[in-house]
Amino acid sequence: MPEPSTAAGAPESGTGATSPRSLAEALRARDDAALSALLHARPDLLNPVPGDVTQLATRAGTRASVVRALERLDRFTLQTAEALAVAPDPCPYPVLEGLLTGGEDERARAALPRAVATLRDQALVWGDEDRLRLVRTARELLAPSAQRPSPTGLGPTVAEATAGMSPTRVQEIVAAAGLPGTHDPVSAVSALTALFTDPQRMSALLDEAPAEAHQVLGRLVWGPPYGEVTPNPAPPVRWLRDRGLLLPATARTVVLPREVALHLRGGLAHRDTSPVAPPVTVHREHRPQLVDANAAGQALAALATVEELVKSWEHTGPPVLRAGGLSVRDLKRAAAGLDTTEASAAFWIELAYAAGLLASDGEADERYAPTPAFDDWRELPPAERWSVLAAAWLSATRTAGLVGEQDAKGRTLSALGPELDRSAAPEVRRRVLELLADLPEGGSPDAEAVLARLAWERPVRTASDLRARLAGWTLTEAEVLGVTGRGALSGPGRALLEHRDPAPLLAPLLPEPVDHVLLQADLTAVAPGPLRRPLGDTLAVLADVESKGGATVYRFTPGSVRRALDAGHAAADLHAFLKEHSRTPVPQPLAYLIDDVARRHGHLRVGAASSYVRCDDDAMLGEILADKRSAGLGLRRLAPTVLAARAEPTALLEGLRAMGYAPAAESGTGDVLVARADAHRTPARSAPVPVPDGPPVPDATLLGAAVRAIRAGDLAATAVRKDPGPAAGVPGELPRTSAAETLATVQAAALTGSAVWIGYVNADGAASQRVIAPVRVEGGFVTGYDHTADEVRTYALHRVTGVAELAEDHL
Repeated sequence: MPEPSTAAGAPESGTGATSPRSLAEALRARDDAALSALLHARPDLLNPVPGDVTQLATRAGTRASVVRALERLDRFTLQTAEALAVAPDPCPYPVLEGLLTGGEDERARAALPRAVATLRDQALVWGDEDRLRLVRTARELLAPSAQRPSPTGLGPTVAEATAGMSPTRVQEIVAAAGLPGTHDPVSAVSALTALFTDPQRMSALLDEAPAEAHQVLGRLVWGPPYGEVTPNPAPPVRWLRDRGLLLPATARTVVLPREVALHLRGGLAHRDTSPVAPPVTVHREHRPQLVDANAAGQALAALATVEELVKSWEHTGPPVLRAGGLSVRDLKRAAAGLDTTEASAAFWIELAYAAGLLASDGEADERYAPTPAFDDWRELPPAERWSVLAAAWLSATRTAGLVGEQDAKGRTLSALGPELDRSAAPEVRRRVLELLADLPEGGSPDAEAVLARLAWERPVRTASDLRARLAGWTLTEAEVLGVTGRGALSGPGRALLEHRDPAPLLAPLLPEPVDHVLLQADLTAVAPGPLRRPLGDTLAVLADVESKGGATVYRFTPGSVRRALDAGHAAADLHAFLKEHSRTPVPQPLAYLIDDVARRHGHLRVGAASSYVRCDDDAMLGEILADKRSAGLGLRRLAPTVLAARAEPTALLEGLRAMGYAPAAESGTGDVLVARADAHRTPARSAPVPVPDGPPVPDATLLGAAVRAIRAGDLAATAVRKDPGPAAGVPGELPRTSAAETLATVQAAALTGSAVWIGYVNADGAASQRVIAPVRVEGGFVTGYDHTADEVRTYALHRVTGVAELAEDHL
């Protein structure tokens, strides 16, 4: 492999300073700010707070923590770690630079210091620039093996590939390669390695190879490095195998040694490196005012959709499946009611659930219903209602895009089901919006550029494709919700991202609610904008929505008028309501429709017998009995004005209405029942809590306290004891002395004003080491200045495991 020289942009070498011998020493040499930055970047190291730096270093090298740290590296930093995993250990900086740049890639050369600094800050790399060391666990995860190929495409070293090979066979390879024989396999492998890493001798050896052998090497050089061979391989393969350029991996496979691959690659660990993040640029430009106007229109439509959805569930909501969630049939019904696709309906359902507007009622016959919070939400101004929805969407871990897919066990994922949480969703949504926010106002990017950028920032997670899918869903959902307009981040969306209240920015963009409609002669009413709540609620009962948009069209039908009469409205009330709220005269056909339905409404009465029909017109009852469509109701005449039925009252009402009649239900006292059901509400429910993506990021207060605790524990653990003797135990462990020795030592220290080193176990059983200067010893307690905590504390003597004097002038 060629030996590149140190680049001008390389970090300063550690020559002249003692390189740390362990990760713990490297961490101990950091200042408090650097230690705090490590804990902020890897919050899993804080659970629980390490007792000292040695514990911190041990935890930073555990497999779970290292895997999580590697997942959060960008592509080039991860490529740097992968190069270190196949480099000599320790690795000088110039060697690492050669693996990533080949001495020619100036962009990679310029980006390498940042990548190394990131790995060092994350405690994945330690040591000076002339002795860079990758944490052992990271090396094990990233180094190539037969079971786990490396992303570099490199195979094992010559020493690894020849392990277990017979000494005779090794000597045969050495001789075939033109090297003198050795007395032992170790020196033979070393000689072969030296040959493969010498550019001039390797070039000379490969010049002798047949042309077909070069073709074989070309197929393996960039990986995978393994190839199948027959028991009697072709001459080119035999030539390579005899000289160790291909080494046996199994009985039927050979592998290209790492040293040979690096020579053929020109010293590069990767075929392509990505030192610079893919840019996200403006794909289309729009006027910011147009973006905000489009976003406001989408926001208004989102409010109407969520309100319509939740209100449709307030009387008889869909049942909860036994395993949780919404059935496919109910999802289809909701989509039909919203006049949208099932995927879109799933999004609105999950959004309302995330905002705490609907939940399961917890009854024996469990159903979904609005929560009390829905009523409070409806009373808010439109801009504030949108802020609630947008904030819930941004932080939710529930992922509506997964609805309809199958889990690992082949079960279909349902809306509102328990398996829709994806902890990465909030981070991806926020990152997508941040990329949009970096563009000039009104600029929208190309979606593929956004996905490419996210893939560069988190290449490990992108391998599962979930992150890319989350980003695609985010772009779609942000548009329909009104966070973006025409693909560009809107003003309210920018405020949402910056943790500001978006309502003041959105409110001026929304139209004011109107208090009137325009009645048409074709039995329709046009609402020229969003209606004020009392008008909108009443009109929703009296008429059916025919079309939505900037203006909503309502249609009056016999069924809708009967629905209003069933809800307790009299014909006169309906005439007065329309006259009050219409800017046009009430058309005569509409007035006739209301009067005609009202005239027939309640002429028939249905009660419980099981059920019965009562009517003063016995001829009408005879007509019903004679109608073949009434056969399924089980009717029979009890009296000239009364029919009994086997059907339940509700079924009887529906059957008669299907036959063209307008019956009304009546109570046991003969009064007409108002058919309006009370709106069902769940008990008070809180919105679902997002599933965290690992430990929460600690705040400055927690970081400061953790660093002080680690420093305190480290001070106690590394304190120099005066002739500790066998009673003090193993260095780094708690000292062990008898109760009498402990009391005598702390009393003497109190008299002389000296400091001592103690081991202490608190009431919770947590053990720690402290350096204290006793001031008072009485009543079974010792009070003194605790150098590790930097304050005066009192300790119970019976909890002191042991004590040792410190070396002179230690503190």
